[in-house]
Amino acid sequence: MTTRIKICGLTREVDVEAAVAAGADAIGFVFYAKSPRAVTPERARALAKLLPPFVTPVGLFVNATEAELQAGLDALPNMLVQFHGDETPVDCDRVKRPYLRAAAVSPGFDLVDFGSRFSSAQAILLDAPVEGYGGGGKVFDWSLIPPSVSSRLVLSGGLNAANVADGIARVRPWAVDVSSGVEVSKGIKSADLIHAFCTAVRRADAELT
Repeated sequence: MTTRIKICGLTREVDVEAAVAAGADAIGFVFYAKSPRAVTPERARALAKLLPPFVTPVGLFVNATEAELQAGLDALPNMLVQFHGDETPVDCDRVKRPYLRAAAVSPGFDLVDFGSRFSSAQAILLDAPVEGYGGGGKVFDWSLIPPSVSSRLVLSGGLNAANVADGIARVRPWAVDVSSGVEVSKGIKSADLIHAFCTAVRRADAELT
């Protein structure tokens, strides 16, 4: 299996180009104004013009209003939606677009139940708990993930080139998602770190094969 790679929180053209060159399958744009990586729909549209065919733009939303959602959808008609707040299954289904649903994993979290409630999601994105919303760049306890649901999982939370291979080997996720692990500062990516991360994912896949 080839593990898909999503690079999230891009704000600059040079970073989009670096992610594409390194072999990323998806590029994430944050539509959450409180995030240091936030972009406007207009900015996301400009950045997404750099994407070649088969590299998917993903829009991250946190408890967005209908107007905010629609602005993002209008800007990127082929966007995959990522819900990272308190959205219910009804909220997610209302957009009538393929979507990812983020979940904060901690002891006692029932991933099987969560996945059942969000059965229409293309995948469940697993992240570490944080105060507020969004990712915190921290690794959570991967042993809390039941192996029976790995085929629908996107592994996130504190990943970088040094630990992503271990995450892939232990969790066998459908995809991995990185943001702070390829940054030199919040919202500013490093082409070298992006390349190292993607290389580590491909090496992990090859070793598992």
